[in-house]
Amino acid sequence: MDWDNARIFLAIYRKGTLRAAAGLLDIDQATVGRRLNALEKSLGARLFLRTPSGYLATPAGELAVTAAELMEQAALQFQREMQGIDNRLSGIVRVTTSDTMAAAFVLDAMQRLHVQHPEIRIVLSASTEITSLTRREADLAVRTLKPTSPDLISRHLIRRSMGLYATPAYLAERGMPVAGNGLSGHDIVRYQASVAPRHQEKLCLEPIHNARAAIEVNSGLLLIDAARKGMGVAELPCHMADGDPALTRIWPERADHYDVWLVMHSDLSRSARVRAAADAIIASFPDK
Repeated sequence: MDWDNARIFLAIYRKGTLRAAAGLLDIDQATVGRRLNALEKSLGARLFLRTPSGYLATPAGELAVTAAELMEQAALQFQREMQGIDNRLSGIVRVTTSDTMAAAFVLDAMQRLHVQHPEIRIVLSASTEITSLTRREADLAVRTLKPTSPDLISRHLIRRSMGLYATPAYLAERGMPVAGNGLSGHDIVRYQASVAPRHQEKLCLEPIHNARAAIEVNSGLLLIDAARKGMGVAELPCHMADGDPALTRIWPERADHYDVWLVMHSDLSRSARVRAAADAIIASFPDK
């Protein structure tokens, strides 16, 4: 098995369909199917069961995963090491963060980077999913979770606060929530459980067992917009919501906190373009 076939095999294994694997690899679906058929023929083994719900690995396929992932690790390490000694201030830098952090400061940092180094092309992805830096899904990540992998370098950027907010019209109709009664009589706006499991029990440290969930979203900007539309009480970043004339803070003395981290793979710390992008993000917090 060569690496080109191995990466296609891994993409199908991880995504479960030819279409999703093709999207991940940025190639057409027919090529993915053709390469898989050729790979199975060369190995003399069926690697996947084709089912209505997707491609499921056979016992042979499960065995092949370990070998393919070892090939992946070697290929990615080679790529990182070569990129790590690249002193050119040009080329692609892939940055991933949440949509709210992108809107609050990452996009501004990338605009400054573009002015300083116009030959650097930024690929910015906003997602609530944790992108793998080890597998080169991104070069830099701005996250609220500190990584535990010894291969990753992290820098603390800032500590932020969150509070509870609703529109003045909503509060005029429903009244101010009473602390300690589980937000009884109130609608709430929250993240889906897959994004923020804690929102199923509390918002800004307040239990919500008596509240009614009006809407659940998978995006921070959607969360803010739903709160602006008066759909209910929401836990929002204070640095974004405090200055919003459409929102009123509930219990200003109550706050929860989260930390923001800049993360990169140690192999890329010597890459000039990745370092320049990291420095632009760090410069967004001159007081630190």
